[in-house]
Amino acid sequence: MDTKQVGNFGENIACEYLKQKGYKILDRNYVPKWLRGVNKKEIDIIAKKKDVIRFIEVKSLAGHSGIFNPEDKVNYQKKKKIIIVGQNWLMDHHCSPNTKWQVDIISLRIDLENKKAKIKHFENI
Repeated sequence: MDTKQVGNFGENIACEYLKQKGYKILDRNYVPKWLRGVNKKEIDIIAKKKDVIRFIEVKSLAGHSGIFNPEDKVNYQKKKKIIIVGQNWLMDHHCSPNTKWQVDIISLRIDLENKKAKIKHFENI
């Protein structure tokens, strides 16, 4: 499985995890129209629970060990891009300026042999 496939597999697991936790999936792999084909800035999952919209970055790594965790890949610049793209999503969907939203990270360490994952959910980063 290459890194793209691991990423897609991780996003699917993350969606199922969120649904089990009572979230409604609103969108996946959202890219603003004005950015399509220019520079890949996307939000992996947009979900809602209660009255809060969550812009969720999913990071997946295959294997058991390593010197860093998947969530370590989300730096300040990545968070800033998620916020900009998230604000664009809110405008595209005609959300009220008072809409509550936040940025979350879902980190997955995937065991490819057993098709299982260890999931960590970091809320409102």
